[in-house]
This record gives sequence, C-alpha cells and structure tokens, in this order.
Amino acid sequence: MSFEVAAEAYDRFMGRFSRPLAVDFLAWSGPGDGPPVLDVGAGAGALTSRLVQAGTDRVHAVDPSAAFVAELRRRLPGVDVHQAAAERLPFGDGTFGAAYAQLVVHFMTDPVAGLAEMGRVVRRGGTVAACVWDFAEGSPIGPFWDAARAADPDAPTETRRPGTRRGELTRFAAEAGLDEIVEGSIEVVVPMGSFEEWWKPFTLGVGPAGDYVARLSPAVRTALRDSCRARLPEPPFDVTARAWAVRAAPRV
Repeated sequence: MSFEVAAEAYDRFMGRFSRPLAVDFLAWSGPGDGPPVLDVGAGAGALTSRLVQAGTDRVHAVDPSAAFVAELRRRLPGVDVHQAAAERLPFGDGTFGAAYAQLVVHFMTDPVAGLAEMGRVVRRGGTVAACVWDFAEGSPIGPFWDAARAADPDAPTETRRPGTRRGELTRFAAEAGLDEIVEGSIEVVVPMGSFEEWWKPFTLGVGPAGDYVARLSPAVRTALRDSCRARLPEPPFDVTARAWAVRAAPRV
C-alpha cells in the first residue's frame, strides 16, 4: 500500500476525517503527565497540529514515510520530527508524558511491539493512547469497500487489519504489558457537499483504497464509482464514522 504520497493527497483522502477525530481523541485520552508528548505515526500531521494548537509544549512526532516527515517539518517547524517506525522509537525510556497513535495501529508491522515501545518511552504517570477506525461497522470509507466487494469478492478488505474490531486494541495493550487499560469509542460526523467531494480522494492513490482504485481499468473504476454513488444518500449528506480507542499507563 502507498503512503509515500503528497501530504495534500492524504489530507484530502483521510485528513477530512482525521482532523475532527484528533480533537475528540485527545479530549478522551487526556494530557497524560505533561510535556513533552509524542505523536506516533504522525502522517500528514492531523494529531500533531492539534497538539500544537492546544498549546502543548515540546511536541515530538515520528513517521516511517520520508514524504510525511519532510512535510511535517515544513508545516510545523517547532515540532521535533523523526523518520522512524513505531516498533523502533528513537527515544530513551520514560522520555514523554504521553504517546498517542491515531489511525496507526492497524498499519504497524507488529501492533503489540509498537504499543510496547510507546509504553517504554512514556514515564510513570503518563498515558499511552491509540485509536483505529471501526472497519467492521463504522469506517468513514465503508461504502467504498462494500461496493468493491459486491463486484469483486477478491477485493481486499481493511476489516481484517489489527485493532479494527471491538476489544482488539485492549488485547494488544495488555499483551504489550500496559496497565490501567480503558477501552472506548469515538464518533465523528463529517459533512459532504457533493458525491464528488466524497469520491475524488479515492483516486489519489492513498492507502489500500487508493492502491485498489489505481489498479482498476477505467470501465471498472466507473462502475465502482456508480456503485458507491448508489449506496450513499443524496447530497449534501453527513458521513458518520466511529473509532475504537484505548488508553493505558506504562507498566513500572
């Protein structure tokens, strides 16, 4: 799958959902034990920007994508940004008061190792928090995958990605050795002024959905577009999306 894309493309595809999610995710997760704080898998910076806007002092971010790291440094020059995977964070033990991972766990090579690393770099009294879309029932791009699988039973599905079902994040957190684990869900509502506003970002090559669309012939792509259109309300309409969330404390 491709996340080595322009940050603007990611913003149009998922940023429209991840930005409002960041507001509620941080409110649900809490401030932890104060600065510095870490955004793991920061992507185009939806959560990082929110941390900065909230006045959080000493914000750090990591992402494995060179393109996103470069764009984060350009957009948020006051943030300390590193190119790194969640499973190998370039920080010492107990460095942060909180570590957050928004819409990242399901793309980690090893989610348990990633959450364990987040726990390692958070100090006693701090918070480890993560959230992932409910791809079984509440994903903001659910109608897309429903339409794709209706026409192509072999179409990939994100419902099998780790952490996308109730209870999975809690299990990963426990296996990662975290304590005081709390599970919850967060819902966001995003207005769409037109069907094209919803559809066009799928053609930008971002993530599994973008990869899938890019491989289709023009005729099949048009048929998929029409099938998605038939599954959505007449515009304008709202897209309601739900994310599973977990917050925990590092084990000491």
